[in-house]
Amino acid sequence: MSSITEELTEQNTSRTVETPSGTIHYNEAGEGHPILLLHGSGPGATGWSNFGPNLKALSSQFRVIAADMPGWGKSSPVSYEKRDHVTAVLHLLDALGIDQAALVGNSMGGATTLKFSAVHPERVSHLITMGAGAGGVRLFSPGDGPSEGLKILHRGYVEPSVEVMAQLVDIMTFDSGTQSEALAQQRYDNATANRTHLENFASGIGKPRRGTATLEELASISAPTLLVHGRDDRVVGFEHGLQLVAVIRNSRLVLFNRCGHWAQLEHAAEFNRLVADFVANN
Repeated sequence: MSSITEELTEQNTSRTVETPSGTIHYNEAGEGHPILLLHGSGPGATGWSNFGPNLKALSSQFRVIAADMPGWGKSSPVSYEKRDHVTAVLHLLDALGIDQAALVGNSMGGATTLKFSAVHPERVSHLITMGAGAGGVRLFSPGDGPSEGLKILHRGYVEPSVEVMAQLVDIMTFDSGTQSEALAQQRYDNATANRTHLENFASGIGKPRRGTATLEELASISAPTLLVHGRDDRVVGFEHGLQLVAVIRNSRLVLFNRCGHWAQLEHAAEFNRLVADFVANN
């Protein structure tokens, strides 16, 4: 990694753009084929908190954009009823003058990339998901109600505290290692910086999920697709990855052992190599 890349920070990569979906904050670095990184739904999630190490590494080869979706981070608040991340992605690409990009999404961001790839295929060069969910019947994982991880995630919106965020970090990872306390504090600081985001998300807990692709839409996806999942994911079980690779025709699945819901952080170096090779050679 070059010295320039190593010097990238959240502050010096921070940008905002006005769109019909409101103000969208994003972090950007690098030149080349655009890669858009979309974070998950956890309290305190931002483009940088989910993808900082990935942006730093991938920006040596690509133009990398890590967005805060409306309702998260430094982007505009949005109510549960009006939240539409698929349209927000379209607005963001248009505002940045990007005709086609590789989309990379974790969890909720993965759901957005799947739906977007189905309804706007001409705007997607490559599709990469980590810990993304799939519809349909569960064979091995619990089928009714929220998973163990989603229960803690929801609690983080209703009862935000450093202690709850520490539980969140623990359940999102197989082993958070020495970064556990720092990650928990970062999540708490991000989450409480705009409590309107917390209130808006909490109002939708228990209501139908928005912006997810149907089975027919998943089957229509034509972009080269890389599905990444953690074997030890306690938020969205790896069974979802098996279902997605069975439905999306031009897809392949990489399953990391000793890995939770944040494959892009727990196995950052290998994940970055996979993404760089996949975008460059497919």
